[in-house]
Amino acid sequence: MLLLMLVAATTLRLCPLARAQPLCRIRTVRTGKVFHIREQIQGDHLYFSSGTTRLMKHPCKKNIALYLGRQVFLTKNSFESSLLPFSIPTSMQVGIPEVTSAHFAGSVLLLVVNRKVYVYDYEANSWNASTGVEHPVSHISGDNCCYSGNSFCMDISNSVFAYLHGDQISQANIYFSNTRGYRFQKYAQERQAELVGSLGGIFYFYSLSQVGLLLIDQRKAMFGYSDHPLNRSFGLPFDYNGTLDVLIAPGQKGILIFWFEKSLMVSRNAGQLVNPVQVREGQHILYSSISEANITIHSVAANENELAVLTRENHLYYGSLGILSSSLIKFADQNIWSEEAILMFTDVGMLEILTPLPDSIFPAFDFQKCPVNIQAILMDPQLQVDVCKVELLQGEFENKMYTIDMNSELELTALMIPRPSTSPVPLVMVSNPHSLGLQAVTYEDGYTYDGNTKHRLNISLRQQQHWGRADPNFTSSIKRPTISTITLDIANKEISCLDLKPLTALISVGCDLEKKIVIQNEISACYNGVLDPVALQDNYSYVIEREAYDPNFRGQKATEDLEVPYHYEKLGCPILVYYDTPWKPVVELWRKGKFQEVVEAEYVLLEVNGLFTYTYSLTADMALCSSQPQNWTTIAKTAGDKGPFAWDRENYVSCHDPNNNAPLRWPEVPYQILGGPTENKVVFDQRNGIYIFFISIVDPYYSYCHLETTFSVYVYGAFPQPIFPPEITIVLLTGATLLSVWLAYMIPKLLYTEQGLRVKGFWVSLRRRCRKSCACVWARC
Repeated sequence: MLLLMLVAATTLRLCPLARAQPLCRIRTVRTGKVFHIREQIQGDHLYFSSGTTRLMKHPCKKNIALYLGRQVFLTKNSFESSLLPFSIPTSMQVGIPEVTSAHFAGSVLLLVVNRKVYVYDYEANSWNASTGVEHPVSHISGDNCCYSGNSFCMDISNSVFAYLHGDQISQANIYFSNTRGYRFQKYAQERQAELVGSLGGIFYFYSLSQVGLLLIDQRKAMFGYSDHPLNRSFGLPFDYNGTLDVLIAPGQKGILIFWFEKSLMVSRNAGQLVNPVQVREGQHILYSSISEANITIHSVAANENELAVLTRENHLYYGSLGILSSSLIKFADQNIWSEEAILMFTDVGMLEILTPLPDSIFPAFDFQKCPVNIQAILMDPQLQVDVCKVELLQGEFENKMYTIDMNSELELTALMIPRPSTSPVPLVMVSNPHSLGLQAVTYEDGYTYDGNTKHRLNISLRQQQHWGRADPNFTSSIKRPTISTITLDIANKEISCLDLKPLTALISVGCDLEKKIVIQNEISACYNGVLDPVALQDNYSYVIEREAYDPNFRGQKATEDLEVPYHYEKLGCPILVYYDTPWKPVVELWRKGKFQEVVEAEYVLLEVNGLFTYTYSLTADMALCSSQPQNWTTIAKTAGDKGPFAWDRENYVSCHDPNNNAPLRWPEVPYQILGGPTENKVVFDQRNGIYIFFISIVDPYYSYCHLETTFSVYVYGAFPQPIFPPEITIVLLTGATLLSVWLAYMIPKLLYTEQGLRVKGFWVSLRRRCRKSCACVWARC
């Protein structure tokens, strides 16, 4: 009994001590102030227009951040050194140096200063004023993709919108840049002029492959989208009781955070559904929204999976951006708030409360940091946080980027190990179900050393259109490349599962850059001894006659011959083709140096030097076209600046397409498309020589890539063209033959007539005279 009393007394003493533990311990960053040397702030001193502070972290370069308040600070080392306030050179002539919006776009920082956009390259330390923005703007928006080395990912980081918040949306001037903000051009969304309300923002939601326009009307807001199928209606409306800041959580998962002083909402599907964030205590919901909690939000921070809120009442709230719902829990109180304080995630489960401190001697500001270890705080039993039910969740696809081309499939696997006697439910979700479909199978796959069951997940991904389970009104256009994020997480995961991050991967439903086409060359002109490969490599060139080519690709004869150098390194030895045999190339698809298949899709050819001494075996009528087929001439008329080789998958329209309404007016024109459902072939004129062909796969349903290449052909076996037409030659030969036969019959017969004898005597006497004359000449010699 005495022992129990001692234990109880000790517990009572320790509990207040535990509750008295602070959220964080304050430290001050002060560097570079040993010597009393006053640095001068160069340029115009920038400041943030809003009454509250903001912090922007570069989503890819974690040490780079921008602090926005009464002072503006740009750091490259997470505020681990004293900093001078950020300024803009006076040469930029900004006028009032008021910042209303900022955005990191790759290696540059974009700032809206006094209604204009400026670009600061923090690596080169250079400033530029953006071009193309002709009207005042207040905000810029964009996103960043952190999968380095991928061209599609670079396009995400390069794309930026600029706009004036609060403009009437029907007349709003919106600008778009795909050059990281250096150059803008006017942007207008379809049916924008018909919309009623004011502009709350415009965002490129790459997780959904849509541009979202935030429309505000009568204290309600909703998103309108740019492309099928979401462009037919709006997202569900939500309350808009104040000017909401919109944060795009990093990772391209479609998570949006909307907040102002009295409201906090989250969307997990790029604004289609927006829900308030709840406040919990253990498993119980204390408040269904922040507004019910009667608190005033001062700062909000978020990373890929976590959310933190600092209030003016000195409260710190923390929550996770779960796959199904988001909620916050309140931590113990501590005097941590100030007008200049902001929140910043430094790592998973690590939060900092940052406050700049002015120095009475030096112009550089110090920084007060209060690091918060979330995991340690969650272990407090007073928070009533349940233990995480999962010990391990891993997959080889985590934080990787994959490409699914047309008609392709991707297989992913993951492993989950739950705690004993628990049954957590894994959930696999895609951010863009309109273009990417999935099928997941889970099964038991053995046991760990301590007896826990292993659960294996097999995930199959392919285009939603190819699963055959979705209505066409739900799927996006299969011709348009899209992207989607796949996320594997645990349903209703406990907030204590800090180290158990969701597994995410970025899926590009588009061109697989590893693919290329190769023209089969089993019978070459070098192999058969027609051409010498050594000569072809020795600055070889050949001449095209003026009658055989047109430099403008219109089938008209040129005015002079053309000498063409032959690039053996690129073309190799030409394919050998007999002129009198209809021919088409055998096109092979290769990926990563491995043969995949023979291409049966539709493709087109064009001789790169303008040779027109070939045609096609089928006409439009013979190819069973229901509409007038395209050809190189019609493509060139609409190509503009793209040049003569502009025929590709994006502008190809099949003449067999029932939706093609072009009437078949000229059924006898050559059908210039090879492959596909027809047996069309190339027919060469009677001319020997080298042809260099450009080939392009135009079937829009074969691949998202522009599969193109050039190859050479040597045509042989054609005799030289005759000088006279064959008809004249036949008539002359026939006449000469008949004349010879007639003369052979008539001459012997005429020699026995009187006239014939006189002629014969004349020739005999002439012969004698010639003989005597020749004898005299020889005698004199």
